[in-house]
Amino acid sequence: MGKILVVFLCILMSSFVVSYAQSCKTYTFSNNQNYATCVSLPVLNSHLHWNYNSNGTIDVAFRHTGSTTSDQWVAWGLNVRGSGMIGAQTIVAITNSTGPVIRLYTSAVESYGSSLEESPLSFNVTRMMAERVNDDVVIYATLVLPNGQTRFNHVWQMGRVSNGVPRIHSMSADNRNSVGIVDFIAGLTSAGEGKVGGSRQHRKNTHGVLNVVSWGILMPIGGMAARYLKAFNVANPAWFYIHAATQTSAFIVGVAGWATGLNLGSHSKGINYDTHRNIGIVLFAFGTLQVFALLLRPKPDNKYRYYWNVYHRSLGYSVIVLSIVNVYKGLDILDPEKKWKNAYTAIIVSLGVITVVLEALTWFIVLKRKSEEKKTQEGTNEYGQSA
Repeated sequence: MGKILVVFLCILMSSFVVSYAQSCKTYTFSNNQNYATCVSLPVLNSHLHWNYNSNGTIDVAFRHTGSTTSDQWVAWGLNVRGSGMIGAQTIVAITNSTGPVIRLYTSAVESYGSSLEESPLSFNVTRMMAERVNDDVVIYATLVLPNGQTRFNHVWQMGRVSNGVPRIHSMSADNRNSVGIVDFIAGLTSAGEGKVGGSRQHRKNTHGVLNVVSWGILMPIGGMAARYLKAFNVANPAWFYIHAATQTSAFIVGVAGWATGLNLGSHSKGINYDTHRNIGIVLFAFGTLQVFALLLRPKPDNKYRYYWNVYHRSLGYSVIVLSIVNVYKGLDILDPEKKWKNAYTAIIVSLGVITVVLEALTWFIVLKRKSEEKKTQEGTNEYGQSA
């Protein structure tokens, strides 16, 4: 009985291996094209074949099997500036259940509600064709890889067509997991953003949270404390300690976020995050200068204190503005759910409203105080004259 079971398992495993090989490695294309590398993707019955060329181009064939649904669209593409659907540069094929591919075009996906409108891609596609072979839909293309990059986030997807227009795909687990990473040189893919590359995504999320909290929220709050609290006599000298503690905490957390960003950047060769990275470097430099400025602060009666104030405030306001700008740059790269960007916008708008109110209140207090001081001085002078 045991021997029979072993034989049965061997036959079953060999059948699986043969089936897998036929579905990918030994698949024969109708144009007799041969591809050096082939990977069966984990969801949506899809396979990716390619040849990497020394001139920086890639000959690719994306194959979706078991396509028996009428009026269907199939798409595959690369995301050269992020991960997931937003920013994906795709090639779309529209088919029907029995006939050939009826339409083939490119589409740059810019929103979750996209109906895959035809649009140019951010890189060149020098050759593009598609066909239906039995129940397989095959997309062929030659891509000019941007910036000499060979490792990309890629996506593949399928959905229904209504009146010739692609409709939003299903939100099943397979459809949501049809993302991953492809390395055209190493001949490897890692599929499923939530499963593979999860540690990288975790580092990206950590980088985002650290920088939003530090540069994007604590820095503006610390600046507001310095400008507005000192207008109230009861807040002296507490405003200084609140300002110093807030800004120091923001800088420490921000440095941690900056360090995670450098680490992410070192593993993102070819992906263009130049603006975000450069602003981050400037912020780190400005923040460091502010720390030294705090240590070298002249006494209030020092003749250089005025120039130090101009320097400190100018640099501080620059840090706040650049911090907010770079947080939005980072959110565009990270591409989280829309609610997170909206939440940060709500925080910044709230801080802006509070700033306007406090600015008006501060001017009112300062002008009132100056008026009272003037009256006091005038009263003293009159008393002195009458005496």
